[in-house]
Amino acid sequence: MKSLERDLGLPTVLAISIGAMIGSGIFILPALALDIAGPSVVLAYLLAGVFVLPAALSKSEMATAMPEAGGTYIYIERGMGPLLGTIAGVGTWFALAFKGGLALVGGVPYLLIVFDLPVKPVALALAAVLILINLVGAKQTGRLQVVIVVAMLAALSWFVVGSAPGVRQTNFEPFFTDGAGGLLAATGLVFVSYAGVTKVASIAEEIENPDRNIPLGILGSLGFTTLLYVLIVAIMVGVTDAGVVAGSKVPVADAARATLGAFGVGAVVVAAVLALVSTANAGILSSSRYPFAMARDGLVPETLAAVSERFGTPSTSITLTGAVLLTLIAFVPILDIAKLASAFQILVFILINLTIVAFRKGEMEYEPSFESPLYPWTQIFGVLGGLVLITQMGRIAILGAVVITLGSAVWYFAYARPRIQREGAATDVVRRRVGRNVLTETESAIDRETYEVLVALTAEASREREQALLRMAADLVRPHDGRVVVVWFEEVPDQAPLETAAEVQSPAEVRFEEQTDDLAVDLDVDVDVGEIVSHDTKHAVVNFAEHRRVDAIVAEHERLRLRSRLVGDPIDWVVRHAPCDVLLVDNRGYDRPRLVELVSDGGPFNPDQVAVAEAIASQNDAEVSIGYPETDGSPEQRERTIEEYREQLGELLSVPIRTPGSTAPDGGSSSPDLRIRRGADHRLRGALLDRDSSQPVDCTEISVHPHESGQPGLVRRFLERVVF
Repeated sequence: MKSLERDLGLPTVLAISIGAMIGSGIFILPALALDIAGPSVVLAYLLAGVFVLPAALSKSEMATAMPEAGGTYIYIERGMGPLLGTIAGVGTWFALAFKGGLALVGGVPYLLIVFDLPVKPVALALAAVLILINLVGAKQTGRLQVVIVVAMLAALSWFVVGSAPGVRQTNFEPFFTDGAGGLLAATGLVFVSYAGVTKVASIAEEIENPDRNIPLGILGSLGFTTLLYVLIVAIMVGVTDAGVVAGSKVPVADAARATLGAFGVGAVVVAAVLALVSTANAGILSSSRYPFAMARDGLVPETLAAVSERFGTPSTSITLTGAVLLTLIAFVPILDIAKLASAFQILVFILINLTIVAFRKGEMEYEPSFESPLYPWTQIFGVLGGLVLITQMGRIAILGAVVITLGSAVWYFAYARPRIQREGAATDVVRRRVGRNVLTETESAIDRETYEVLVALTAEASREREQALLRMAADLVRPHDGRVVVVWFEEVPDQAPLETAAEVQSPAEVRFEEQTDDLAVDLDVDVDVGEIVSHDTKHAVVNFAEHRRVDAIVAEHERLRLRSRLVGDPIDWVVRHAPCDVLLVDNRGYDRPRLVELVSDGGPFNPDQVAVAEAIASQNDAEVSIGYPETDGSPEQRERTIEEYREQLGELLSVPIRTPGSTAPDGGSSSPDLRIRRGADHRLRGALLDRDSSQPVDCTEISVHPHESGQPGLVRRFLERVVF
């Protein structure tokens, strides 16, 4: 894959960044913002610059660590994962194209002051010329940008100096015409004026000495442009009567007419056309690098990563961007789209501030030469400020950003996800945090002080299976000096009186009573026994467990029985309503297991599941096999983190750990004698999050259903299944 040549110096970087900002932000938007906030529009521009600063610092840091074409997309994709990277790449690509179209259409009215020209044909012609210039090469584009910016700044400087003496203080009274709400709404509207400050990062691969020039270019242009915006808008408000600039199509020209006369208007016209052409030019240059970078990562067709042999530019990507720009100019109401772009730009800047946290907390290689000061408070301020502003953008703007987001997500799942196997640094950060939390809870579950287990027996159990359940329960409580409560539950028809039924003993009950005399001696634990006759066994089990306040219920259940899977089972009701953990046993015998296998459902092991394995293995001098499902093409970082989690889990256990599938030291079988799995979460019955992918084996299996108090929240459960 060909790379791009580094031939853009600091002057060009500053010119591209300043030129990308000073366009519609000063020549079009002040009139609309003044209509919303009155004279406080001056403060709105200052606040917008302050809210942009955290993202500018974050992007400066990330750009020095990853000086590659693509900017925002690259950082979010590497930090937050390919899904959010796709959303950021597609959304920012459209946002920059929208802003470029707005600049061209908004610049033509300034030409109409001098020439009688149709707006859209002129805008289309200018766009076509700029597309051709970008196809020729970045160096030519950069040189043009320097010339444009120098001429534009000269004209604007003359406007500031010449108009400043005419500023009248009375024009700023009252300052807050619509209160704090109007100020924030105006700040959100003009936020897009600063979007170009980070465009430099999208061409980082073509910048000379990126460690120095990228931070200087971004931060220097932001400071300069913020000051210039505030000065120009303050002069516009101060030299014109109320209503002259508000709603005007050429607000700067109207202000210049009031102080500098016809000659001043001519200079402003030249500056406006140069500025808006500059914005469009920088927009094409930077936005075309987003599909280029995404194509290199497999998120869009690789043809968009093609580099021209003759000019060394991403010609296919530029052509596609140009086509979108021309379509927008010809058919779309650009001002409305620009508002949508502003809302999405705020969302992207929020993601940028979160992404730097992912990089710093993650384990992937990340060595920036510039570091954002006051981390993470700077980023927290940027996130909170962005959230405040986006609430002021209006429902239509937010809805448009949501549509772009959903469209990008659909593209990712339909096209990109089957083709790539990557994840962002944030995914591993979340995975490690979830793993640490679960390990802490697991340690507490293993070290619990008291434990009482109810063994619920029914007429369906044979003598051998009853004994297996009792031995299993004894192993569970013995490490905690606990107690086993054995209860025979007899269900009689509704029409039969309970008193009469209790007087008649079945053969199974007689056999059960014969065992109770020697039960406590055989199990070496405290045992309470009893029987309950009822019309509804499941209610009786739950009521007894609640009355006795046991810690767990042990009962038989064939989890793969067809009836259970299709129409449910009474034991499912017990799981949902029990006041404690429920251990359902697919009972195939229990006789001093030598290998206990922990089975994962794709997330981390439940603490109660691990505690059961620890108790049984420790009482039988058994080994524990910590199994985990393998995933083809799983990211290397995921494999490393999960392996570390398994090692740390093994350190919590007091029994030997065996690698799944390996043979015993004495050459014994690698097949488990007992499997312990996490039971399906009844809150997500039938959901993909709790699908059961494990295969049945020829040994007893315990499904551990933690009580609701021990279940993770649905958000955490979702994170466990997604990141593990």
